[in-house]
Amino acid sequence: MSLRLTSNAFDHDGAIPDTYTCDAINVSPPLAWSGVPAGTRSLALIVDDPDAPDPAAPKMTWVHWVLYNIPPHAGGLGEAVAAADLPPGTREGLNDWKRTGYGGPCPPIGRHRYFHKLYALDVVLPDLGRPTKADLEKTMLGHILAQVELVGTYRRK
Repeated sequence: MSLRLTSNAFDHDGAIPDTYTCDAINVSPPLAWSGVPAGTRSLALIVDDPDAPDPAAPKMTWVHWVLYNIPPHAGGLGEAVAAADLPPGTREGLNDWKRTGYGGPCPPIGRHRYFHKLYALDVVLPDLGRPTKADLEKTMLGHILAQVELVGTYRRK
């Protein structure tokens, strides 16, 4: 079985409901995973938007959420997960609002894609403080056993 990432809030390539965006209560969607490969010591999750600021002329990838050292047996994250409710040992990195935690879709123009990327790692990473996406990706190099993406889309009304 290969690594799978799903949400009961939206389908792959489907629309993300308003609940999980800046247009509503801006909480994290529920996520579930399965098929974690043997030898996995931790998981990492990065949620980002490669269509910023305008999908017709993207200039950057906007980072919405960075988590690492998620225990491989966790099986997922509940809706509106707070820092205190993350699985034991999970660490948070900085999003592009320069804070930890989830920041939902809030695109200024057009329909954007939001990539929820889960990585199975062969190590528990050292304490990186509050790493950026780039810091985490650099540290994960050479330790990725498997990865999977769940893509959701959002356009403001």
